[in-house]
Amino acid sequence: MILDLFRRFAGALAVAVLLAAVPAGAVVQPEERLADPALEERARDLSRELRCVVCQNQSIDDSDAGMARDLRRLVRERLAAGDSDAAVLDYVTARYGDFVRLRPPVAAHTALLWAAPLMLLVVGAVAVGAVMRRRGRETAAPDPLTAEERRRVDALLSGPSDGAPGQT
Repeated sequence: MILDLFRRFAGALAVAVLLAAVPAGAVVQPEERLADPALEERARDLSRELRCVVCQNQSIDDSDAGMARDLRRLVRERLAAGDSDAAVLDYVTARYGDFVRLRPPVAAHTALLWAAPLMLLVVGAVAVGAVMRRRGRETAAPDPLTAEERRRVDALLSGPSDGAPGQT
């Protein structure tokens, strides 16, 4: 029984490894590809820069959604028409907004997006500094004893003296 479970697990693991080994380029269908290898390479580069508006966390080069397929065709049509890479990106951005770009342009309306990692880093450094400073204060040496406190400590450490009350 254990051997049978192991075989099933091994089979499922083998299928998972094979599926993971399929290259991401397999999403682009053969009929989508351009005949000119240089244009196809440009199309693939541009497709890696554009976000699938359905999947949102994948480029259109990696997505098999219908919308991604349409965007890949649009990119190839614009390239075949003679547009430059920048013109293609501008065209798609004009139609779908900055969100369609995986790396949005640095502009006034995207400044927070670009500044957020730096701001988080600064906030984290300030928080770590505050914690370290607080810990430094907690482990600081105590204030020195006054003369009266020192006399009482010495009396307690020396033990009971002769004639101390309570001794018989």
